[in-house]
Amino acid sequence: MDRYSPRQWLDLIRGHWGGIEIRNHWRKDACLREDKTRSRNPNTVAALGMVRNCLLLFLDEDRHTSNLNAFTEAIAADSNKAFDLLMREF
Repeated sequence: MDRYSPRQWLDLIRGHWGGIEIRNHWRKDACLREDKTRSRNPNTVAALGMVRNCLLLFLDEDRHTSNLNAFTEAIAADSNKAFDLLMREF
């Protein structure tokens, strides 16, 4: 534990959470409009959060698309693509 100074620990932690903010929260908010969710039902909010997380997971594994908006539009336009994603094994 004493390998790092308090300042180094702070930098490591901030770097870690900064990466999470950019990779996940920003994409979920800016592209998937997570913060605009109006439901107050905890089950609905949790289900929508899981769907958004799955979309990000599928996008990260898709070698052909790096654009989240294009990816979600392609899934919405083709129900077979959505079904194929859901049936994949990890």
